[in-house]
Amino acid sequence: MKVTLNRHSIYLLGLGGAILLLFAANLLVGSVSIPPAEVLRILCGEEGSRASWRFIVIESRLPQAVTALLCGSALATCGLMLQTAFKNPLAGPSILGINSGASLGVALVMLLWGGSLSAGVVNLTGFLSILAGAFIGSAAVMGVLLFFSTLIRSNVLLLIVGIMIGYVTSSAISLLNFFATAEGVQSYLIWGMGSFGGVSLAQLPAFSSVTLAGMAGALLLIKPLDALLLGERYAANLGIHVGRVRQMLLGVTGLLTAVTTAFCGPVSFIGLAVPHVARLLLGTANHHHLLPATLLCGGATALLCNLLCMLPGEGGIIPLNAVTPLVGAPVIIYVIVSRNRSNGLD
Repeated sequence: MKVTLNRHSIYLLGLGGAILLLFAANLLVGSVSIPPAEVLRILCGEEGSRASWRFIVIESRLPQAVTALLCGSALATCGLMLQTAFKNPLAGPSILGINSGASLGVALVMLLWGGSLSAGVVNLTGFLSILAGAFIGSAAVMGVLLFFSTLIRSNVLLLIVGIMIGYVTSSAISLLNFFATAEGVQSYLIWGMGSFGGVSLAQLPAFSSVTLAGMAGALLLIKPLDALLLGERYAANLGIHVGRVRQMLLGVTGLLTAVTTAFCGPVSFIGLAVPHVARLLLGTANHHHLLPATLLCGGATALLCNLLCMLPGEGGIIPLNAVTPLVGAPVIIYVIVSRNRSNGLD
């Protein structure tokens, strides 16, 4: 037991070190070349050699790196909780249609009521309205999925239901785009490509507070999630109120998916793939070790994807959802192939 704990600690420290390196790289790399010494001086509160460099580091790169770290951790946490709750390795915010539900909520605000992310935080068409729309959309899809999970015992059929819900919400979004103005369609299209640069320095405290609150709620669910791995009857025998846990799961997942989707767009594959990476690293399903590792691994993966988006430099920035499948899809293919081999051996 002692060796296992030490191995887990080593992996967690390694992930923490990777996050520090990737975070530093996100501050150093961009379309404008800034010397590392100047970046360090600016971060220490000194004036840079150029006023524009300070603006780029403080107003753009720093909020973007923090957003990537929090968003990746949040989506990975959602993926782990959904895979445990539905007992399905392919469960995730994007596959089960939860991202699509949040996207529909954002589409209603942006395309139907003219909401904007550039508006003030307390404005009705700003932060609160878009966050509320995304939360209601994601929570509605989660509620439908949890309802069907009581009727359908097959994980494959439940996955198909989630995919169908995603198609329905995508159809509704297409109709909204058809009747919206050209400016609204263009704004929503750019948002849908995904980006960690949608949170300004002024909005960062609100974004961070909501995201950290959601992840704190996820940490409170560690014990119930471990019990659910052994079945609902076993969890009930341990004194865990399964219905209440599902409601908390709905609230936490809906909140995290809503806030990340509202500001970063429907980011794909991070929530689906990262929990499998954490399982492969630790070799355990114990959420006391797995959830912290998933949090760190999600943050590191998002920082890596954001860094890859910046690689063209002066040539522009690659859309986030053009990079995340390149990182996440090979992981999912490996998991499917390895599970198929193990089932064949059995």
